[in-house]
Amino acid sequence: MVRRTPPFSPFEFLIAWRYLRARRSEGGVSVMTWISLVGIMLGVAALIITLAVRAGFRAEFVDTILGSNAHVTVYSAPMEEVEGSGVYSNLMRDYDARATRLRAVEGVTRAAPLVRGQVMTTFGERSNVAEVYGIAAPDLATIPRVANPATSLGDLAQFETGIAMGSGLARELGVGLGDKVKLISPNGAKTAFGTSPRVSVYTVVYIFTAGRWDIDRTRIYMPFAEAQSYFNREGGADEIEVDVTDPEKVDDWTPALMAAGGAGTMLWSWRDASGSFLRALDIEDNVMFVILSVLVLIAAMNITSGLIMLVKNKGRDIGILRTMGLTEGSVLRVFFLCGAFTGVIGTALGVALGCLFAVYIDQVMSFVNWLNGGGVWDPSIRGIYALPAKLQMNDVLKAVGLSLGLAFVVTIFPARRAARLNPVEALRYE
Repeated sequence: MVRRTPPFSPFEFLIAWRYLRARRSEGGVSVMTWISLVGIMLGVAALIITLAVRAGFRAEFVDTILGSNAHVTVYSAPMEEVEGSGVYSNLMRDYDARATRLRAVEGVTRAAPLVRGQVMTTFGERSNVAEVYGIAAPDLATIPRVANPATSLGDLAQFETGIAMGSGLARELGVGLGDKVKLISPNGAKTAFGTSPRVSVYTVVYIFTAGRWDIDRTRIYMPFAEAQSYFNREGGADEIEVDVTDPEKVDDWTPALMAAGGAGTMLWSWRDASGSFLRALDIEDNVMFVILSVLVLIAAMNITSGLIMLVKNKGRDIGILRTMGLTEGSVLRVFFLCGAFTGVIGTALGVALGCLFAVYIDQVMSFVNWLNGGGVWDPSIRGIYALPAKLQMNDVLKAVGLSLGLAFVVTIFPARRAARLNPVEALRYE
């Protein structure tokens, strides 16, 4: 009775490993093996790096939005007529009561009344446009990206005596702590001859860096009562910014916030403001994954080429092994293992290279920036100041699964060809 060996026996691994290590003079295809291995390594590394950068960019982008802006903005529909002009204002007169009701909603962590307006900011001979947020000092201290002492200058305790300015705007104007800047608003005092611009001088007591180029370059915070007077909002607020415990599920709070806000309440969430950009990022992510998957497939196809050459060179060996009793299944598994070894080793090296690149992304970008003489990453275009990377186990597993799956699949055809080789034909001319 013929005794059959179990699949993937140690001798099958031994033969496959010997074929992979064989020199070209012995019928091996070590050059093709190395090309396949390097191709898979680079493909997997590129896929992991792309997924890590994608995850890091989205996380940083969302964090800068949520860390310096409201999760939900509550405002009122135009209901109050302005001095018989036929124009209706959406100014909130009951902002304190509304804010109290909003804070009472379960899951709401913050509700801060705001006054907003645009001004021209001047310092010396420099000027720039700025957006002013009138906010109470305790509410300003609850904005994570603004109140972060590690990225700011000055003391928030002095906020009631001056204004807080974004670092980008301060740099554009050449402003430092203690400097006095002039704010010019076109909607100033109303006189018999019309509305005259309002010009006021304020001391810069705090300079913050929120991490978003557009925020740091345009935003100013002013004490709430002063903003009411400056923008002619006496007794009212333009809106109430609300934060919730889970910003990713902000839409779940819509009914409760609408009920707490009362009649005429309208909402504008961070998803409404940035949803289109995030959806564009998701589409780009999917397209990049498909493109890089094709690159991994091309690299894996090199395994097929190498195995076909290996089968051709090892025809005599296959014939001898078959005459010694090696089954078709064993021959198939031997050559399958040859391709699988290449795929596994290349994938492992690719994972190591991709993870190292993602971990040391700052140093890599610094080198690229130095190599190109600076300006590689423009925050005015991309919004954030650096290229982030965030390694996620799910992304690494996706890259590994794709690479190994393709490597195993493309190995089957040449392995079956080797298994079906007739030993008589293989040995006829030997």
